Amino acid sequence: MKTILTYGTYDLITPGHIENLKEAKSMGDYLIVGVSTDEFNAIKHKKSYLTYEERKFVMEAIKYVDKVIPEYDWNQKPDDIKKYNVDVVVMGSDWEGDPKFEALREYCDVKYTKRPGKWSSTEFRSHIDKYVKEEER
Repeated sequence: MKTILTYGTYDLITPGHIENLKEAKSMGDYLIVGVSTDEFNAIKHKKSYLTYEERKFVMEAIKYVDKVIPEYDWNQKPDDIKKYNVDVVVMGSDWEGDPKFEALREYCDVKYTKRPGKWSSTEFRSHIDKYVKEEER
């Protein structure tokens, strides 16, 4: 069995997230998704609309995902790779070349999914933030 591991915040799920998860799953038999905890998001200066538990619940409902684990910090990845016997870490192409993920080649293969076209969660989030600000007026 080939085990795949990916990480993310997965706050506002777009078709791009689903495309990335589908592509990651196609690289193996079992897909584990590390979802950033609220505490880790705070360290990264990120704020989610949904709590960790809500984001975990959503991820567990996606058919490509076999297991969801918490992502507590940047440094846990080698331990996760060993604990779950991971063969490949897969990340979106926006992380390609980042030393945080390239360093994982010491433990397993590292691959990147293609950019999902027009679906950017950052752009999606900016539209929601703009809408909320307009509603507050």
